[in-house]
Amino acid sequence: MNTRLFILLSTIFFLFSSSGYTQEPARQKSAEIIILHTNDMHAKIDNMAKLAYLADSLRRNHPNVFLVSAGDNFTGNPVVDMIPDKGYPMIDLMNRCGFNVSALGNHEFDMGQDFLNKRLDQAIFPFISCNVDASAAVMHPLKPYIVLGTPNGDSLAFLGIIQLDENGLPSSHPSKMTGIKFTFGLTKAREYAWLKARYGILIGLSHLGVDDDVRLADSMPQFDLIIGGHSHTLLEKPLMENDVMIVQAGANLRFIGKTTLLIENGAVSNRLDEVIPIANLKNENPDIRKLIDQYNDNEEFSKVIGIAGKPVVGFDELGSMMTDALTSQLKVDFAFQNKGGIRSYELPEGNITMKDLYKLDPFNNQVVIFKMNAAEIESLICYGYALEKDIDLQVSGMTYTIFDNGKNQCAKIQMLDESGKVLDPARECTVAMNNYMAVTYKFNHQDQGVTTPLTTAEAVINYLNKVKTIDYSGVKRVRVIR
Repeated sequence: MNTRLFILLSTIFFLFSSSGYTQEPARQKSAEIIILHTNDMHAKIDNMAKLAYLADSLRRNHPNVFLVSAGDNFTGNPVVDMIPDKGYPMIDLMNRCGFNVSALGNHEFDMGQDFLNKRLDQAIFPFISCNVDASAAVMHPLKPYIVLGTPNGDSLAFLGIIQLDENGLPSSHPSKMTGIKFTFGLTKAREYAWLKARYGILIGLSHLGVDDDVRLADSMPQFDLIIGGHSHTLLEKPLMENDVMIVQAGANLRFIGKTTLLIENGAVSNRLDEVIPIANLKNENPDIRKLIDQYNDNEEFSKVIGIAGKPVVGFDELGSMMTDALTSQLKVDFAFQNKGGIRSYELPEGNITMKDLYKLDPFNNQVVIFKMNAAEIESLICYGYALEKDIDLQVSGMTYTIFDNGKNQCAKIQMLDESGKVLDPARECTVAMNNYMAVTYKFNHQDQGVTTPLTTAEAVINYLNKVKTIDYSGVKRVRVIR
C-alpha cells in the first residue's frame, strides 16, 4: 500500500475512534437529569417570574433540565380566565418559562374546545394524554406520550393521563367536552408499558390524583417516576410504591417540585425529590415580571363590589354567602353550592373586588332551579356527602345535619328550615344550584329544572352590590355526626 495513503487512512481511523463516532449519539455511562415539576397552577401567574429565574439558573449549570406540568394550568385567576382571549396569558408565560410538556387536566376544558384549540396551537410545548380521543370532536387530537432526549443520548418517555369522574368524564362541565371519548386511565396506561423497554426511562405525567397514582404504580412497575396532579397534594417527601417514585407539588404555584434522576447506562439508578417553596425564592426574571404586571393591570377587576366587615373564611362561611346570593336574587326556598365550586379559601376584611369574586367563582356556571320535595333534597345532599366523604354542599334557607353510618354515607338527615322546624315531607320547594351540579350530580328529582340566564358569579355580584357590607364570621349551617 502507498505509504501516504496508509498514513491518511490511519489518521482518519484514529480520529473517528477517538471521537466515539457511531451511527447514533453516544450515550454517556452516567448522567444527572433535573425535572422541575408543577401541577394545578390554576392560572396563578404572579409567581411565574420566580419559576422562570429558577429554571434559567439551573439550565446555565446543568445540561439536562426539563420543566413540566401535570395539568390544570387554567381556571382560578380572572386576568387569565375572564378576558376575551381566555387562557392566553398562561400559555404565553409558560412558553417564556420554557415548559417542555404538560399533561391535560380537567380544567383545561373549562374555556371550551375552541379556546382550548387556540391555546394548544400557541403552546410551543405539547399537551399529552393517553386516554383522550378527540378524533370526532372540535378539540385537536393529542399525542398520548412524548419522548424527550438529552445531549447525553438518554431518552425520557412522558405518558399523559387524565382523571375521570363516575360519569366517565373529567371534572368539567359535560357541555365543554362534546364529541370527546375518554377511557379509564389506569387501564389505558398499561397499553404503553412498552415505552419503558424502548426508551429506558418512563415517567407518568398524571392528572389522576395521588390515590390513583398509587394504584397506577401498583399496576405498572415500569414507571420510574409519576409526577402527579389533580388532588392538590403537597408531597414534601415522595411516596415509594412498587419501586415507583410518586411526587406532587401542591397547587396554585406555591411550590415547585425538583426531581433529580441519576442515570447509569441509560437506566435510572437513583431518584431524589424536593419541593421548593416559592416564598423562599428571592430572585425573579425581570422580563417575565414586567409581563405579569401588564396582565394584572386590568381596571375592570379592580372595581369594588362590596365590603367584608370581617374576613370570610372557609367553605362554611364562603358557601353560605354564595348560596344566600342565590336565595336573595331568585327568591327560591333553598340554594346549594358544591365544595368544588368554591375556589378561594378567604375573602379578607375590607373591599371585595371583581377579581376577588372571580377567583372565588371562576366557572361562569348558570343557575338551575328545581321543584323538589324533602326526600329529593336528601338524595342531593347524600350524593355530595358520599362523593366527598365529607360535607360537600353548603346551603341557604335551611340547616342540616348528616348522621353518618360509619361508611361515609348518610344514615339519615335532619333538615330544619329557618324557623327551626323540620322540613315538611309533603312540601314542594324551589331549589337553586349551579348547572354543573344539575348535570353531573346523581339525585332524585321529578322536575327537570329550569336554567336561568343568571350565573352564580353574577348572583354574588348583585347580592354584594345590594347588601354592601357582609359579615359571615362563625356562620355554620351544616354538620356531621359520626
